[in-house]
Amino acid sequence: MKSKKFINDPDNIVEDTIEGFINAYGDRIKKLSNSDVIIRKNLEKGKVGLVIGNGSGHEPACIGFVGKNMLTANGYGGIFAAPGPDTLYDAIEAADTGEGVCVLISNHAGDVINSKMAIDMAQDDDINCEGVILYDDIASSPKGQEEERRGTAGTLFSYKIVGSYAEEGHSLEKVVKMAKKVRDNTRTLTVATVPGTSPITGYKMFEIDDDEIEIGMGVHGEAAAHTMKISTAEEIAKVMCERLIEDKPYLEGDEITVIVNGCGQTTYMELLIFYNEVQKILNEKGIKIYKPAIGNFITTQEMGGIALGFCKLDDEMKKMWAKETDAPGFNI
Repeated sequence: MKSKKFINDPDNIVEDTIEGFINAYGDRIKKLSNSDVIIRKNLEKGKVGLVIGNGSGHEPACIGFVGKNMLTANGYGGIFAAPGPDTLYDAIEAADTGEGVCVLISNHAGDVINSKMAIDMAQDDDINCEGVILYDDIASSPKGQEEERRGTAGTLFSYKIVGSYAEEGHSLEKVVKMAKKVRDNTRTLTVATVPGTSPITGYKMFEIDDDEIEIGMGVHGEAAAHTMKISTAEEIAKVMCERLIEDKPYLEGDEITVIVNGCGQTTYMELLIFYNEVQKILNEKGIKIYKPAIGNFITTQEMGGIALGFCKLDDEMKKMWAKETDAPGFNI
């Protein structure tokens, strides 16, 4: 199927994307010459490296999150495909400046398997390396089975907070502990309005009726928890906020940060209207919001929808979230 996209050869989409990225941001980011790894230039000694692997097609995730106070390196795979263990090993090796490496792992089968293999390879080569699996999608597994949940847009909290924490020079043990704390305080739920498409084939990844939306859709088109009729931003925000608040639970007096993540097609106008409704609901609940992030951060190729993520903060996490970054794909 012919796809209406600004591309050249579909077989070279990833290579063309990376070439454009490096040409645009090569003042502070580079690609390893022998591997599919994006890494920061001029790494400082004495700091724990922070690495993640992910499939291409979700830009700016995660190449756009490589930068000061975020990721040290990103190993990227093909479209919606986890990078192999050799690529991830290369990312770990390049990110190690002597204090070890923390590998963040979004909870999807390929990412988990390949990341664990890469960590084993690194440890065999005497690189101090530990992994933390990130899971935040409340729709993919019930309360009490959090470790079975998928990693979705809420992983962004970890990239930023843990990246800033590692930048301060904390030990690998403390960085791993912070990564787990951020994860355990994070909950995300996604609603989809329009299916994404494969940029290679042009085919839809799933189907949604014109008058329905899918609650709980995954980043690769994984099945949603249920459908509902399309409604107003106010009504959809109520449904999503209620489920997120109940799951953690988030309580009156808590201070959280919020991500309103567009899935690729959703406009900034819509994201702001939706955020406005979220803020009203949280204000009524007595839950305070600190520096929300609103934009298209983790996308799925023109999928219409919003991922809403909450992360409960303490004073240290607030400080890390607020630190400035030069990562091209993120700002608050």
